[in-house]
Amino acid sequence: MVIGVFLGLVLSCLLLLSLWRQSSQRRQLPPGPTPLPIIGNILQIDLKNISKSLRDFSKVYGPMFTLYLGRKPAVVLHGYEVVKEALIDHGEEFAGRGTFPVFDKIAKGHGSPCDPTFILGCAPCNVICSIVFQKRFDYKDQEFLTLMNILNENVEILSSPWIQICNNFPALIDYLPGSHRKYLKNFTISKHYLLAKLIEHQKSLDINNPRDFIDCFLIKMEQEKHNPKTAFTSENLIFSAGDLFAAGTETTSTTLRYSLLLLLKYPEVTAKVQEEIDHVIGRHRSPCMQDRSHMPYTDAVLHEIQRYIDLLPTSLPHAVTCDIKLRNYLIPKGTTVIASLTSVLHDDKEFPNPEKFDPGHFLDDNGNFKKSDYFFPFSTGKRICMGEGLARMELFLFLTTILQNFNLKSPVDPKDLDTTAVANGFASVPPEFQICFNPV
Repeated sequence: MVIGVFLGLVLSCLLLLSLWRQSSQRRQLPPGPTPLPIIGNILQIDLKNISKSLRDFSKVYGPMFTLYLGRKPAVVLHGYEVVKEALIDHGEEFAGRGTFPVFDKIAKGHGSPCDPTFILGCAPCNVICSIVFQKRFDYKDQEFLTLMNILNENVEILSSPWIQICNNFPALIDYLPGSHRKYLKNFTISKHYLLAKLIEHQKSLDINNPRDFIDCFLIKMEQEKHNPKTAFTSENLIFSAGDLFAAGTETTSTTLRYSLLLLLKYPEVTAKVQEEIDHVIGRHRSPCMQDRSHMPYTDAVLHEIQRYIDLLPTSLPHAVTCDIKLRNYLIPKGTTVIASLTSVLHDDKEFPNPEKFDPGHFLDDNGNFKKSDYFFPFSTGKRICMGEGLARMELFLFLTTILQNFNLKSPVDPKDLDTTAVANGFASVPPEFQICFNPV
């Protein structure tokens, strides 16, 4: 009885201490919904559609507000003006990498309907393979297929509500079952695969004739082998190669898949793109990047696809590198910062009817391509996606080549196609659909 009373008093004191610390901390940060002890605001967030939750909060608390993701606060930036002010105008201070606990845990038939997921995953993955391994794989190669399946599965896992919970309550990663364990297992498999490739390269390395990314990294490792602080280690090589695959394969694949779904949904848009392809490229040569500057409508369509699908709604978390005052609020060093890319890409002041797919968002009255400062699908500032150039190149070349050679047809009425993302956590994942590629 006495022990029970004592434990109750201890727990009550800990709870009061937690509430006091939370209250003291909140006075310095932007306003936000009142958090519950321990779990914070997690119950007030729709983990299947985080962007909508952030938009709803911004209507109440303004463009800059605080959410408690578990016991730790995160400052949310919502809207073009405040995202630009923080990530560009104060780029250095907001350039820290925020925590993403699941990642951090790892760091220690012609004319017939088909699902395009597989083929659209293979092509971008082989691009990364050619950079990292100097090798492209046959689409039936079992090692290649295993790598593809892992990458595809991991994106689905990372976009699930459960992973959002794990990132907010990292202690769960070690003690509870769930899809995060499958993610960790997948990483172990890919790590062993990359380690085997590293060993192969070490045996055949010619320092005077580097073949690929791994060779270049190994040469740098040799040059700095006596530097105790070098970042060029075998472990960093494996993680860097893994990052190239994780960031450069499934994101492009998902965007391509979403692109085809939208082109099926809006055949009038597809027809205009094909008309421009016929006029600029024709049928007797392959598209090249120089063509893009002569194809304003196609360029507008590609931009609108990326704006509309909002692939990474909040990108990856940032952290401030020092104490900084922004809009009269003091944000302490190390605080997590979440920039809502959705709030910029779907800003109705810049893009009228932002929920509507309309290439006109990137065209002027004369049909010329119109740039927008609000085009942030790759984030912005010091931590903008380093693969932006490659991704833009792939999207243009893959899609124009497909439309140059095939007419797209949906087995169902285009009006019945649903383009709503089936997951909207870490990434926006399109619904499954069938498509017919009919040779032109």
